[in-house]
Amino acid sequence: MVWFYFFICVLLILFFGSRLSRYGDIIGEKTGLSGVWVGLILLAIITSLPEIITGISAVAAVGGREGADLALGTIFGSNALNLFLIAVLDVMSRPGPLLTIAVARSGHILSAVLGAVLISFAAVIIFLSADIWSGAIGRLGLYGFVLVLVYIVGSRVLYKKGQLPAEEEAVVLKKYEGVTKKRAYTGFVISAIAIIGTGTWLALIGDQIADITGWGAGFVGSLLLAVTTSLPELVVAATAIRIGAPDMAIADILGSNMFNIGVGVFCYDVFSADGPIFSLVSKGHIFTACAVLLMTLVVILGLVARTRRRLLRVSWYALVLVLVYLAAAYAIFAEPWV
Repeated sequence: MVWFYFFICVLLILFFGSRLSRYGDIIGEKTGLSGVWVGLILLAIITSLPEIITGISAVAAVGGREGADLALGTIFGSNALNLFLIAVLDVMSRPGPLLTIAVARSGHILSAVLGAVLISFAAVIIFLSADIWSGAIGRLGLYGFVLVLVYIVGSRVLYKKGQLPAEEEAVVLKKYEGVTKKRAYTGFVISAIAIIGTGTWLALIGDQIADITGWGAGFVGSLLLAVTTSLPELVVAATAIRIGAPDMAIADILGSNMFNIGVGVFCYDVFSADGPIFSLVSKGHIFTACAVLLMTLVVILGLVARTRRRLLRVSWYALVLVLVYLAAAYAIFAEPWV
């Protein structure tokens, strides 16, 4: 029966995810915000909430090291899978390589750099918490405050860069002249609620599958739960590609990675009864964080290089992203350090 529920969840996410992207595109054009900002903030937060809620459930219900490993493994694994999705979207992108046809290159580079800073800091914090200082201030952790502060400041900078010039706004508005703002907002909110609810349900189903299989907490968090909770990102980003909004797709993925680390850890600290999450997790998560960092750097290089040459519809950075992700997934499965 659990697999039947899994199939139902996938269908619902496919339906509402496609509508979320379309209404996000409409809102961006009606309000004068670029697809980059809509994807980076609005879509990213909505599609990331299933990961965060799954992690909160893990630290609150399971608790201890196992709950912390599940929570952090979910967001680290989801970040790696999100970057893997860039390779998938690159193959889907017919006009040319995804990172080459992106218009808002500087904004994507900045958000990718911010994501790299956050994941690097998280890896360092795991080491510091285990061997030097946990960063505990009562039940909360100082490190979580720092991460959320970096996220807020970075998002503010990206917001300022994400507003459309007046002349560009006038041109874009013609695309959805027949859709009112009220209809766009209503459709977006309904789709967002459906994605958050269904995505969370899907994550819980993934947890049940994990119990049935008996796999370890680190593997389950970094791979199985990461795959289920990242499905909304895949659907939303793929729809954005289909409707001709590649910048929104890229921004959704990079923004989700920022939100996962910048806000997720802070939320876990708030709901953890056993202390700051970084003081509980296994050091093996540093490996996953390094894999995410390497994949992020590959994306940055792809944005900077802007190569148009592809082999069998696959760009060089897409191939590297696939190889790094598969290698990391195999390493975690074969040697479950966490």
